[in-house]
Amino acid sequence: MESTPIVLVHGTRFSAGQWSCQLRSLASDFPVAAPDLPGHGARSAEPWSLTAATKIVADAVDSLGGAPALVVGHSLGGYVALEFARHFPERLRGLVLAGASATTRGPLTAPYRWVAGLVPRIPADRLTRWNNRFLRRLYPPEVVDATIRSGYAFHTLPAAWGEVLGRFDASAMRHVDAPVLILNGERDPLFRAGEREFARAHPNARIELIPRARHLANFDAPAAFTDAIRRFARELPADSTDS
Repeated sequence: MESTPIVLVHGTRFSAGQWSCQLRSLASDFPVAAPDLPGHGARSAEPWSLTAATKIVADAVDSLGGAPALVVGHSLGGYVALEFARHFPERLRGLVLAGASATTRGPLTAPYRWVAGLVPRIPADRLTRWNNRFLRRLYPPEVVDATIRSGYAFHTLPAAWGEVLGRFDASAMRHVDAPVLILNGERDPLFRAGEREFARAHPNARIELIPRARHLANFDAPAAFTDAIRRFARELPADSTDS
């Protein structure tokens, strides 16, 4: 039986570089890909749309041989992964939602709408310096250097958040046919807020917490985060096309 293909989908403003530790660790055991979403990384010049983002995920699955894949989405990437699950159920073997189990509807989203409106008013070079300092202060070079080199998609944030805000809540889980792992940092209260509701809305979902990790759990605890993905991938039912 072949190994489960894994597609890693990055979060807001980042790129495939976010997954450098996971790519190194998983590549020896699984076919793995980490695409850039529209307006991010190597696709910086492409306009954002959720439809285009889900198509990019589908293309990444196809690039690994076309068998249904485990899709791992962090934050913005988690909501993209939910949309992918809705539109391409036949290409999904499993879903990991990392830092993406909070509703994006209702009054609690107001601060995010405010940030989305504020970001275009701040020079991109200043935002870049702030982000670089933040990442270098908290994490070792082997964890964040690839992210820093790839740059940040501040120009895409308003469009991406504008499309995601108001769109997702736990009811989105009803469109997911595959098993789900809700993988959150223990110290990520905002994006963990709806984890129980998300889990209850799916017949085959479970929650796992990364101890002492925050929203960027794959940076805070790369080995633990990767191990959770590896274990979940090995638990998934075999694809019917495997020989």
